[in-house]
Amino acid sequence: MAYYSQTTGFYKGNDPKELLAKFGSPLYVYSEEILRQKARDMKNLADLPNFQSNYSVKANSNVSLLRIIHEEGLYADAMSPGEILALEAAGFEHEKIFYVANNVSSEEMKFALDRGIIVSVDSLDQLDQFGRIADGLEVAIRFNPGVGAGHSEKVVTGGKKTKFGVSMDDIDKVKEILARNKTTLIGINQHIGSLYMEKDPFIAAVKNLLEIAKSFKGLKIIDFGGGFGIPYKKQSGQEPLDIASLKDEFTEVLKAWMAETGETPLFKIEPGRYVVAESSILLGTVHAVKDNAGTTYVGTDLGFNVLARPMMYDSHHDIEVYPNDGRALGEVFEQTVVGNICESGDIMAKGRLLPEIKTGDTLGVMDAGAYGFSMSSNYNNRLKPAEVLIKADGSVKLIRKMDNYESLLINMLNL
Repeated sequence: MAYYSQTTGFYKGNDPKELLAKFGSPLYVYSEEILRQKARDMKNLADLPNFQSNYSVKANSNVSLLRIIHEEGLYADAMSPGEILALEAAGFEHEKIFYVANNVSSEEMKFALDRGIIVSVDSLDQLDQFGRIADGLEVAIRFNPGVGAGHSEKVVTGGKKTKFGVSMDDIDKVKEILARNKTTLIGINQHIGSLYMEKDPFIAAVKNLLEIAKSFKGLKIIDFGGGFGIPYKKQSGQEPLDIASLKDEFTEVLKAWMAETGETPLFKIEPGRYVVAESSILLGTVHAVKDNAGTTYVGTDLGFNVLARPMMYDSHHDIEVYPNDGRALGEVFEQTVVGNICESGDIMAKGRLLPEIKTGDTLGVMDAGAYGFSMSSNYNNRLKPAEVLIKADGSVKLIRKMDNYESLLINMLNL
């Protein structure tokens, strides 16, 4: 059976089982080569000199990965002071950071403003708060473009049923608040959702935001958001997002708008998942296999504390099996891969067709780089895993230590 990791040369000669033996199980493993290529895809998504790609840090904020993304020429979007600090540690200059805030305190706004970072607000209320603490300063606003898309209702961030953005109907109110507080609007932005695999919803939202932009002359920034999807079902032949076609149509829409309006703002996107998802495989160990009422359960250390997406969104991740005894993989049959968390919902893959799995085997959960470690937790007082990077030359670098029991308790005992 040929696996995705084999066709891409993901491990570059490293043995997954040996990686677990050295760094502990579970373990996030990243590919430098794949990360760099995906960053380049997004950097070049529009064929224009006034185009810029901002990596959305919430997808994965490991400082070593951020350094690579910075080297590839991407800028960054942050949503918290902690993400700003991670970007600073990775070498991002403040002018390369865009603070896209959502329901934040005045103190958080000041945290960004004190560093000269542009702040985007998400509501009329927050726009007014910004004006009161930053009288006469520049601001950006997130609008709801009336279009939403995504793999789950929980990640659709545009349209009618979402907490995000200022309504297009409130443009006059925006102008009134700006005038009252002597605040200058320099940018508008949007985000329609996450993991769309067709270009049409994104292009529709782009056109809507460009219509909104006509109401504000002289904008310096128009940010169209991210959400570009990756094929999580590669083993079933799922096709990737057609980046070449998206690039062509996106570029033409922007060129037509500039020709019509005579405006030449900086156009931005803010991809997160697309840049990092395919760069990582999450490794774990099988500790028990049993049959319960006709269902084969494969018990592992891959609980939802390590990867929350399947439990939270019913998300699919392909799984590879690396036999511990070197045996050939046999015929596939239905098995349910579960973790070690005391919850019935602790399921990594339900009723999945997989070859026979035995205790001691290593499993690889594909495409785990986005919202994997960044959403992990210490639930059940489990330790967060280590992260390692397979560099372009095949060498392996530890980029985050595994938790230990001292670090788990330190903020409770050292008061």
